Amino acid sequence: MGESLLNSMAFLLAGFQALTWGQAVMMLVGGLLIYLGISKGYEPLLLLPIGFGAILVNLPLADLMEPGGLLHFFYKHGVLTEVFPCLIFVGIGAMTDFGPLLHRPGILLLGAAGQFGIFLTLLLALGLGFDQLEAMAVGIIGACDGPTAIYVTSKYAPHLLGPVSVAAYSYMSLVPLVQPPIMRLLTTQRERAIVMKTTKQQVSKRVLILFPIVVTVITCLIAPKGAPLMGMIMLGNLLRESGVVGRLLQAAENEIPNVVTLLLGISIGATMAAGQFLKADTILVLGLGLVAIVLDTAVGVLFGKLMCWLTRGAINPLIGAAGISAYPMAARVAQVQGQRYNKRNYLLMHAMGANTGGQIGSVMAAGIMLSVVQGLGLG
Repeated sequence: MGESLLNSMAFLLAGFQALTWGQAVMMLVGGLLIYLGISKGYEPLLLLPIGFGAILVNLPLADLMEPGGLLHFFYKHGVLTEVFPCLIFVGIGAMTDFGPLLHRPGILLLGAAGQFGIFLTLLLALGLGFDQLEAMAVGIIGACDGPTAIYVTSKYAPHLLGPVSVAAYSYMSLVPLVQPPIMRLLTTQRERAIVMKTTKQQVSKRVLILFPIVVTVITCLIAPKGAPLMGMIMLGNLLRESGVVGRLLQAAENEIPNVVTLLLGISIGATMAAGQFLKADTILVLGLGLVAIVLDTAVGVLFGKLMCWLTRGAINPLIGAAGISAYPMAARVAQVQGQRYNKRNYLLMHAMGANTGGQIGSVMAAGIMLSVVQGLGLG
């Protein structure tokens, strides 16, 4: 009887006995992500499920990421098949207003400039010993666009999905802290105080409907491998602008992204097993991700300064920082910084144009990288 009781106790304590220090550390990391999401409000919709997924996958003997396990099922059928990131993009497109960009199409150039950090970081990652596919996954953190980073990484460097995803969403939430010092460093007080003229001219309904169709065709002819990403974001935008599919638009804005965000977050957390995450490469990925976003912001602001000079002071360089894809957070940062130096400054509409341009630019950058990979036969 006593021996049977001891065996039962040993069975119940097997999980504690099998727990490694690495798993304990990763469970604490998961707890930290949950804390940042709840207490600090840093991207809670994703950091909370990512953090809980990290705790679940590091529970010893649970086998949740083994074939047949619940987390493995979500990861295999949602992430590796690219379904989750693409469905998220339908929701992003449905919630994106390209009107400010179409008011002033030239601002699209700021969205392109805001992607240079991706390619500069890619070169830096290659110099630090990452292979071509890993360097591409690290560089795409600079897009400041979580679904794009997940899509590219899951396709060609799935072993880096955990650190890349955590870096992408963490830094996206830290944009209000990361960008302002760079904006102040690279601009003069006179430039920051420039008031940009606004126009009351409305973009026609026909143009708003044609825009997602035309952009899809042109960009996907240039970079065909980006078609799943660009196609889904523009499909979502077409649902928004058509005005005739209210139920589909509601689903694209709410039900679909809500469910997919939950499952995607848990799946990302499931890649954060101690054996895969606690490596020197993880620190490098997190560091290079920060470098990528800093470079994106810097190049965007510098290009904004060039546009300011070319237009004889009609463009406030601060909106160049909104050329990254952290929509709409980066646009709000430009607005706040502009008003800090001139209370009459209302940069939000112009910054939103640059920000939506950055959304297109980040997807285009990913499409170009994927097409190059295919052309070189690396993937």
